[in-house]
Amino acid sequence: MLHDRRILLIISGGIAAYKSLDLIRRLRTAGAGVRCVMTEAAHQFVTPLSVASLSEDKVYGDLFSLTDESEMGHIRLSREADLVVVAPATADLIARMAAGMANDLASTTLLASDKPVLIAPAMNAMMWAHPATQANLATLAARGVRRVGPNTGDLACGEVGSGRMAEPFEIVAAIEDCLMVDRRLAGRRALVTSGPTREPIDPVRYISNHSSGKQGHAIAAALARLGAETVLVSGPTQEPTPAGVRLVAVESAAEMLEACEAALPLDVAVMAAAVSDWRVASASAQKLKKDGQGAPALALIENPDILATIAGRRNDRPALVIGFAAETNDVVATRSPNARARAATGSSPTTCRPARARSAATGIRSTSSTRAGLMIGR
Repeated sequence: MLHDRRILLIISGGIAAYKSLDLIRRLRTAGAGVRCVMTEAAHQFVTPLSVASLSEDKVYGDLFSLTDESEMGHIRLSREADLVVVAPATADLIARMAAGMANDLASTTLLASDKPVLIAPAMNAMMWAHPATQANLATLAARGVRRVGPNTGDLACGEVGSGRMAEPFEIVAAIEDCLMVDRRLAGRRALVTSGPTREPIDPVRYISNHSSGKQGHAIAAALARLGAETVLVSGPTQEPTPAGVRLVAVESAAEMLEACEAALPLDVAVMAAAVSDWRVASASAQKLKKDGQGAPALALIENPDILATIAGRRNDRPALVIGFAAETNDVVATRSPNARARAATGSSPTTCRPARARSAATGIRSTSSTRAGLMIGR
């Protein structure tokens, strides 16, 4: 898969830089051409001679080298590669990438690149967990930068935690995944719903479901990578918007249905959101306060069934509609009547997933180890 592929490897200054030598060897063995850029700090951990010997190519590092710029130039460095890999990617370089800085050859080349980028972070566990680093990673992810690792274990600083650079064989596998070209859904339009909905009780309270949005966002990312024009209609989540996906942020089930209908016509719709089944018939315009007379009576009405509505469209129904449902027990028995009802509208398929249970004592949620699915025909 890597035969005749061209990799631009950027090595930054961290103790994990020694792993870059094994990475170069593995890439060359697989038939890939490797050209390397080293930051000034990287020279403190590995030598340009070692990198050049293994890559069988010149090593670049000086942004202001007249010889290097005349022979290659930082623009051509990235443009002639199929993929740019940063390994190790230190907290410093990640921050400069996120800020769009161009103060050395590595950062300038990254900013001038129009090729996919893969980073392999390596740093101290506290640096990895710092909000600034996580915010920078979220920024890069939103721009389409892919990541492998880091792993958890013993760190060079003597601490234990997340921050170990992925092993070279893991990075090679990630490189192969990045270079795998599969655009089988090019020209198709896809809709994915994700996250929870919130149904207001008053301006400060709402009814909702437990949902991180991870599954829906991951499905949207996969559809986009396969070439589909993907719309992601999502309730409130902390998940970053996947690269190449158009996000429509909503709060309530009614807003989600409106956004889904606005996205039509579609080829495929994947309903992965945790939509509230009910809403308050008349939400209060002001906060409901305790008055010593007991809890207020809340009249609930059913929310629209978004899956059934989209699957039941006549002229612009998606060719494929996929629905997910969360159940706590008797999955097959519980879903069978619903599945049969939705089969009548043409919805296909319905997949069940176990709902998360929350411990009243600890507040910790856990997921059942069993997973069941129920498929119905198109």
